[in-house]
Amino acid sequence: MTDLSLAHALERATLNALPSPRVRFDGPFVVRAFLGGTGRANAACSLDPSPDPGMAERVLRIEAHYRRLGMTPRIRSSALDPQGLGAHLHATGWAEDDHSLVTCGPVSAFGAAQPDVEAHDEPVADWMEVLGTVEYQSDARRAEKVNAVPLFAIPAAWLVLRIEGRPAAVLSTTCDGEFCGLFDLAVRPEFRRRGLAARIVAAAADWGAQQGARHMFAQVSAANAPSIALQAGLGLVERYRYSYFTKK
Repeated sequence: MTDLSLAHALERATLNALPSPRVRFDGPFVVRAFLGGTGRANAACSLDPSPDPGMAERVLRIEAHYRRLGMTPRIRSSALDPQGLGAHLHATGWAEDDHSLVTCGPVSAFGAAQPDVEAHDEPVADWMEVLGTVEYQSDARRAEKVNAVPLFAIPAAWLVLRIEGRPAAVLSTTCDGEFCGLFDLAVRPEFRRRGLAARIVAAAADWGAQQGARHMFAQVSAANAPSIALQAGLGLVERYRYSYFTKK
């Protein structure tokens, strides 16, 4: 059974970790838009699972809002949906995809300083270079990484792990009170299967602990078995799942 209080805390922490410049509220939904890249920065999501008698009209307003912005309407469905949201979206022509897990575990379980990891206060060129080796990173997603920096209202760091002076792995991390988030983990192809992902995650956990975090959380595609296994090995346990609904 999902711990809704934890889900609410993690949803809020992730919204803060992935800022968006255009934000409005419609009832229990926060509606966000950026450059059309990262899902969370360009979707509406509910923060209250209470019954919502105005849900049908609300969904229509959300759809119209994204149409006005010239964007594909997108709603993120999670454990905090009002009852019946998924069924309503399916019945009204929305398509569901991008199923993912939210995982969480104690920072103390795997935090450790890493002498070969640098922490930057923005996504430097080497960080962006390694991230560019990950196939799913579109131009819009990369542009959002750079343009989001001035929007952060919580501590954030962009980590680069070097092997013999070369940038080999990267990660971005944030701290929102007790919660430290992991994002944008990427390892250059020629450096994979050498334990670098675990090392840079350990560095992020150490950074988060220094900021006062007690919990580490991450998101991972339900289809990404290697990443799920990596996170499980680091003590990050699945807490709930989410998916995206879009309407053409």
